Amino acid sequence: MHPSADSLSPSGGAEVSGERKGERPPLPEPLPAPAVDSHTHLDACGCVTAEDVAAAMDRANSAGVARAITVADDLAAARWAAEAATWDERVFAAVAIHPTRTSTFTDADRAELEKLAAQPKVVAIGETGLDYYWDYSPHDAQAEAFRWHIDLAKRVGKPLMIHDRDAHEDILRVLGEEGAPETVVFHCFSGDADFARRCLDAGYVLSFAGAVTFRNAKALREAALLVPAEQLLVETDAPFLTPHPFRGRPNEPYCVAYTLRDLAELRGDDLAELAAATTATAERVFRFQEVVAP
Repeated sequence: MHPSADSLSPSGGAEVSGERKGERPPLPEPLPAPAVDSHTHLDACGCVTAEDVAAAMDRANSAGVARAITVADDLAAARWAAEAATWDERVFAAVAIHPTRTSTFTDADRAELEKLAAQPKVVAIGETGLDYYWDYSPHDAQAEAFRWHIDLAKRVGKPLMIHDRDAHEDILRVLGEEGAPETVVFHCFSGDADFARRCLDAGYVLSFAGAVTFRNAKALREAALLVPAEQLLVETDAPFLTPHPFRGRPNEPYCVAYTLRDLAELRGDDLAELAAATTATAERVFRFQEVVAP
């Protein structure tokens, strides 16, 4: 799967002892209102079959996480995500080629992605964008693929889900040059308060993963304070970025409950109101209600 894990956090280091790192965190107390995991990778969580997906979503439901969007980072993952979304009414999909995979992005890949993007339970184009941390793909190849995904999102009328790693200025520049789709989501938002303000002023939606709960993520936590509920989403990016205090252990959609609780405390929000508000944002952004269940 895409390079992620703790390397995507504001700083390195795990917060659990080595003997616990392979264990999933305990199931949390159920949330007082249903939540949505707006970005996860169920295949990387070890889900292969419909039964695996159902079990992961049953665990999520037990924590109050009602729905999840499983996201692709290459063509094989896109095929799987689109298919997995038909197995369970609680699961939706996003398809794209991750920027670190764009060094070999062919016309055949584009044609297949277009077909997958048109499927009803594919609710977003993502994750796409720019990644300047890893050197797996040249920057010009990433930019060309990013521009193509922007155009695809506009053609199919679905939100664009952005991966932004050390590329804030170029992400905004390309969006400005191409003309952003109606809805843009910054997955696993990683900027500071100033960058958050610029994104919010542009009308973009910011999605926060477990990294926002890390106590040394001062700039990210300051950014989270600024985001109005109507532009706020929560996600796991599972199996990566497990929230505090379970950092370094395998993540799953149910762990959104930990991130939501931490965000509510940080922002001084009522937990039930924040869960309901982020769910309302997810429903508006991804238009779940327009999807006909298989």
